[in-house]
Amino acid sequence: MSTPKVLIAAAESAPFVTTGGLAEVMGALPKALAQLGAEVAVIMPKHSEVKQKYQNKLENVLALNISMGWRNQYMGIETLVLSGVRYYFIDNEYYFNGPVYRGGDAEAEQYLYFCRAVLEALPFIDFKPDIIHANDWHTAMIPMLIRTQYQEREQGSIKTVFTIHNLHFQGQMPFDRIADMLSVPPAYYSPEYLEAYGCANMMKAGIVFSDKVTTVSPTYAKEILHPFYGKGLEGILYARRNDLSGIANGIDCEEYCPKTDEKLPFQFELSDISGKYRNKAELIKEFHMGIDENTPILCMVSRMTEQKGIDLVRAVLEEVLSENAAIVIVGSGEKQYEDYFNYIAARYPGNSGIYIGYDNALAHRVYAGSDFLLMPSLFEPCGMAQMIAQSYGTLPIVRETGGLCDTVRPYNIYTQEGDGFSFQNYNAHDMLNVIWFALNVYKDKAALLRLIKNAMNADNSFLKSAKEYKALYEALVEG
Repeated sequence: MSTPKVLIAAAESAPFVTTGGLAEVMGALPKALAQLGAEVAVIMPKHSEVKQKYQNKLENVLALNISMGWRNQYMGIETLVLSGVRYYFIDNEYYFNGPVYRGGDAEAEQYLYFCRAVLEALPFIDFKPDIIHANDWHTAMIPMLIRTQYQEREQGSIKTVFTIHNLHFQGQMPFDRIADMLSVPPAYYSPEYLEAYGCANMMKAGIVFSDKVTTVSPTYAKEILHPFYGKGLEGILYARRNDLSGIANGIDCEEYCPKTDEKLPFQFELSDISGKYRNKAELIKEFHMGIDENTPILCMVSRMTEQKGIDLVRAVLEEVLSENAAIVIVGSGEKQYEDYFNYIAARYPGNSGIYIGYDNALAHRVYAGSDFLLMPSLFEPCGMAQMIAQSYGTLPIVRETGGLCDTVRPYNIYTQEGDGFSFQNYNAHDMLNVIWFALNVYKDKAALLRLIKNAMNADNSFLKSAKEYKALYEALVEG
């Protein structure tokens, strides 16, 4: 079977630029694919962070002007090889010298430009892809442009895979903007193509025009066929259900390895987890909590948004804290949630540690030093925090949705199987009952140790995901 060449297009990728889970996936998946012998490269914008960190390592490929409707815009192409993967960067300071995501019309214009630039760059780079793997709405116009404007050019033979990382963000904008920037004819502003609920929808374009559609967990692939999770696109997703599959994300197991993690005060491994307890003692000191090492610590490392189930936490957290338990929070987001956790810090200084913001090294210490991770998401396409927590022997307490369903096996007291805890309904007291169950299991040190080892044994590597993607690519070019 021939090995196809795959060019992965994304708005961001670790280690160059990281604002969220997409970058983590884009950093780990290409490396895993390369380990499996796949021919893979990545193309992304040259954001200002790339320039700051890697400018002296970048090699110029070329510079030219490209057409954006009535405009001519500069496009530079630069490249480097990192961890065995070739990366290409689209350089344009007008679009990419500010925030990664500018918001509103400015963000739409950023990524309409990027979609055009990716395709215009292809004749000038050494990597000649059989497949372009586009990710989320920022790259979703690439499949449409290939199918509608590049059929008579060399780009027209390229197959496309489009991955939905989070259907909540769809790239909705007035059609006039897309027509103006990409010269898309008015005929495509119709319900079968771009139009959705009175505006153009870039996510929809990716779903309609790509050869295969994937999303980031098997359960989420089923959920998005229904209105609550489909966010208005469930109809077109259902129409394409035979081309839709769910492939669960993994995590970068080199980054999140307790045996080698230099961000931890104490490393540890499956055969000797004593370092985990020493990390817990250090975490208690770091947050100046007045608890001893026998007090169970729940943690959250999360954006503070409705999606993450913070409303459920608000409903019951004080009841949990009143029962000899502690909470450590690392994250930021909506002001109402930040204000709530600041209140918790003031009201319960002895058994809470609150950090509003994000600090990667601190997050590692929190994962390693806590006993439970609380992740009661309203919806969760895949989620990574639960898998990171497992790798450090911290037991996830999750709602059964999306990737949380696919990556956390709830503890069974009869068979002793499982690597976390879960509840089904989006209900605060259902969650509270599971928290009480987990805290009771915590008192059974033999059962707790089995669970910790089960969690650390969970295979959350990206190699599993990469094998599925590689099989999808191969089937696409063979078919």
